[in-house]
Amino acid sequence: MTAPAIGKEHEQQNTPPAQVQMLQIISGFWISRAVYVIGKLGIPDLLTSGPKTAEELASATKTHAPSLFRILRALVSVGVLSSAEGGRFAQTQLSETLVTDAPGTLRWFAVSELGQEHYPAWGNLMHSVKTGEIAFDNFFGVDIWKYFQQNPEDAAVFNNSMSNVTAAANEAITSLYDFSQFGTIVDVGGGHGGLITSILKQNPELKGVLFDAAEVIEGARPKIEAAGLADRLETVSGDFFKSVPEGGDAYIMKWIIHDWDDEKSNTILRNIRKRMQPNGKLILVDSVVPESDEPHFSKFIDLNMLVMTGGKERTEKEFAQLLAAAGFKLIRVIPTDLPTSIIEAEPV
Repeated sequence: MTAPAIGKEHEQQNTPPAQVQMLQIISGFWISRAVYVIGKLGIPDLLTSGPKTAEELASATKTHAPSLFRILRALVSVGVLSSAEGGRFAQTQLSETLVTDAPGTLRWFAVSELGQEHYPAWGNLMHSVKTGEIAFDNFFGVDIWKYFQQNPEDAAVFNNSMSNVTAAANEAITSLYDFSQFGTIVDVGGGHGGLITSILKQNPELKGVLFDAAEVIEGARPKIEAAGLADRLETVSGDFFKSVPEGGDAYIMKWIIHDWDDEKSNTILRNIRKRMQPNGKLILVDSVVPESDEPHFSKFIDLNMLVMTGGKERTEKEFAQLLAAAGFKLIRVIPTDLPTSIIEAEPV
């Protein structure tokens, strides 16, 4: 018997039956919801000081100890938590990612994606599949942006989740792209300024403009001041469907275009095209969907866009077509180690 055959036989013996694999897929959201519970309650924060019993954790979170125990026990079984002596529960590398002040914490991302506005919208996914309409809008009666205006606490959690989850992406972007070639960069829809502040810190000669909705900009200003960039980073509020600040050598948008369908994306891109310098650059940071059948996180982010905003993730060919329709030429796509890429274009 040859070595390859032995390997193949071993692989077959260790592969769960198809029914078991499908049961694991079907029940995957049970794990996700349990993660939401401990993230929402701040359990990982409480475990930073050492292992604790379910009773101790329930007392601190004002929850029902026997029920909380069942959540914790289940999460131990999948490695999110670990067990310790005396019936206590302890931190793991996975649960450490949910600690509030951990670098790039995923706590608020877990709360937003698995509990608040995203969870019921995903429950309405079939509506999108049947009608092509946005599941979120159908469930809540308003689009997500209006919802956030009406629910500022949820909006704050979402903005925090985006600010924290993008820290690694910002590092990848600034390490792979040379921003020193520009004088002024306009960050369109830049949220609380995580990306533009990262760029300016690494390029002390650069100036920047952070552009977003008024309520978002209001929350960004304290962070800009804390970063010591108030003298180099101007904040401007407005609506990118109407106009954007003029005069930038480069315009950057991270995870913005994927929120919108082609028609609305074209409006944003044309507004930028009108305002940018003739020799300027457009830099998009978004997922690029592979043309192949390989597993890629972008294919599921794409479903999130279907549910939440009516937007989409695009292939490189689709980006080229979208950019051409707005008066740009795709120059190159720079992959990162994350499920996102840097897409560079210039006006034609």
